[in-house]
Amino acid sequence: MVKGQNTGQNSRNPQRPAKKKNTTRFRPYMRVKLVVFCFIVIAAVLGLMGRLIYITSTSEEKYKKQVLSQQKYDSTTLPYKRGSILDRNGSTMAYSEKVYNVILDTKVMLDDEANYNPTLNALDLCFDVDIEAIKAYVAEKPNSQYYKAALQVSYDEKAAYEAYVEEQEKLAEEAAKAAGVKNTGAHIKGIWFEEEYLRKYPYKTLASDVLGFTGKDNAGQFGLEEYYNDVLNGTTGREYGYLNADSELKRTIKPADNGHTIVSTLDLNIQTVVEKVIDKYNEELRDNYRTGAGAENIGVIMMNVKDGSVLSMATNERYDSSNPYDLSLYYTQDTIDAMKEIMVNAGTGEVIAENATEEEKSNAISQYSYELNQIWRNFCLSDTYEPGSVAKPFTVAMCLEEGVVSENDSWVCNGSLYVGGHDISCHETSGHGTVGLSYSIQESCNVAMMYMSERLGAEDFAKYQNSFGFGLKSNIDLTGEARTASLIHTIDTMGVTELATSSFGQGFQVTMTQMAASFASLVNGGYLYQPQMVRQILDENGNVVQNIEPLLIKQTVSAETSAKIVQYCNATVVDGTGEKARPAGYAIGGKTGTSETLPRGNGDYVVSFMGYAPADDPQVLIYVVMDRPNVEDQSLSTKYACWIARDILSEVLPYMNIFMTEELTEEEQQAITDRQNAVIEDYQNKRDEEAAQASEN
Repeated sequence: MVKGQNTGQNSRNPQRPAKKKNTTRFRPYMRVKLVVFCFIVIAAVLGLMGRLIYITSTSEEKYKKQVLSQQKYDSTTLPYKRGSILDRNGSTMAYSEKVYNVILDTKVMLDDEANYNPTLNALDLCFDVDIEAIKAYVAEKPNSQYYKAALQVSYDEKAAYEAYVEEQEKLAEEAAKAAGVKNTGAHIKGIWFEEEYLRKYPYKTLASDVLGFTGKDNAGQFGLEEYYNDVLNGTTGREYGYLNADSELKRTIKPADNGHTIVSTLDLNIQTVVEKVIDKYNEELRDNYRTGAGAENIGVIMMNVKDGSVLSMATNERYDSSNPYDLSLYYTQDTIDAMKEIMVNAGTGEVIAENATEEEKSNAISQYSYELNQIWRNFCLSDTYEPGSVAKPFTVAMCLEEGVVSENDSWVCNGSLYVGGHDISCHETSGHGTVGLSYSIQESCNVAMMYMSERLGAEDFAKYQNSFGFGLKSNIDLTGEARTASLIHTIDTMGVTELATSSFGQGFQVTMTQMAASFASLVNGGYLYQPQMVRQILDENGNVVQNIEPLLIKQTVSAETSAKIVQYCNATVVDGTGEKARPAGYAIGGKTGTSETLPRGNGDYVVSFMGYAPADDPQVLIYVVMDRPNVEDQSLSTKYACWIARDILSEVLPYMNIFMTEELTEEEQQAITDRQNAVIEDYQNKRDEEAAQASEN
């Protein structure tokens, strides 16, 4: 037998046959294992089903709310409309217009790649957007649900977009129908609109000193916008999402409460005339002596003499209230670029030059902020100055009230008076000679005023100054009024020299608003009214919420003294220092003023004219102040203040139905005709320019 050959016998027991291998003895075990596994799976499924049944029966509402909460289920703010600002005749000077922010939900747009191009094309075609910046944002933040693609678009732009979408949807439907396929729409997705209000000023720069402007969050800055901010602003509303008892998503709206409208005391027609005349003289004097503006500051206030309501308030530096950060009205582009070379925005301090030092950044921001604040501030109430000879009628009124002078008194002016160890000069250095009471105002004699104040005494002089409101805020309803308490002498600080200089308007400081209100009391019978800018508050439907009546503060002088001051100031215009202020055909009264600025001897002066009309029954007051006029000899420049007053009154008095009381000379009639023709020509030129610009566009 060959070795290794299998004979089928048991090798250990050759007599016993070999056993065959049993391959089926493991099958029952595998079946058991499989059955157990199936039972486990079935048990798990049954357990899961049981758990789901349990959750459904016990916590269905809880989980349903969680699912619904993933939807737009929060609250949305509804903006209010800020109230308007009207002039006394109902003309709108400021209002709020509804605008829309275009919001892009990139997550919704990218839900379908077919949405991408149509949506971006719609944005690019319908709105003024930087489409490349939007594409970059979408690529960077594909899951964003809130991106402001365009800001403050108008209703017309929004309507044009909606019309475009509607047209695209129709085209998509027609194309699908023609192709016999299902219509999937225009694929413009993820664009929606957020409402807000944009503050607008239809007259641009007109009355900007009075109006102010609004910043972020409808916060008023400067002027009426800031002073009446709480009145003009309303209360935001809310749109709430909530689940009712049946777990249905419901929405409810708490509407916004719009702000109130204020009716100012301004007359836009008068304001327009005032600003036009200021601009005329500002331009004429711009290069008269040195380059620059016509004066460092020019201010004009017109006021109702009878109740203190302000008809007009303007300066030579105005801004567009719709765009208050624009410096182009006042500075060349080179100057602006120089200021912005380091910084972009004074509010954030964002810089262009990254390598600029901290000192350079700070200086640039400070310079830019300073320039803006100089433009925004209202010279008529924020700046102080020595009033000069406009204060002389007050000195005379004090002395008349106390009985220390009479119409029969006279004084000798030799050009100066020795007081307190000093020779204090009269403006007429050669002297006025013998000066009576009326003539002391008419020819503005310093020496006569010093003699009178000496009789009155420091205690009574200080008492009357306080009574007239000097050293106190006028409390006009505008922001930014300067305090003058530290700029006026008290009884303790008023020596003989201070008394003498104060008598003719130097040595103490006032604001224009303060001075105008006080002078009105001298010529209206003696009644000092708080200067007033707003006369009514209305609700959004035009109903009167509040009438703001004129506020009488006190009686400063008697009616008899007031009548005498009117008489003396009338003579000043007829045959005195104020004769250049008389408009042709009208009898008015008034007083000129000149004061030297500090430090003395620098050749800089503040010149002014305070006037009223008509002369026999004062109704309207005008106060013109020119701070350092651009002329070679500023001390002789009161004529410019007089001319400004004359030109304004020549147009305003007829508008106010105050009629001429004197016949015109041929020269005066021709001058009026020339001015009227100039106005017509200027108007026609503007119309031609507008027409040319419109044709170009």
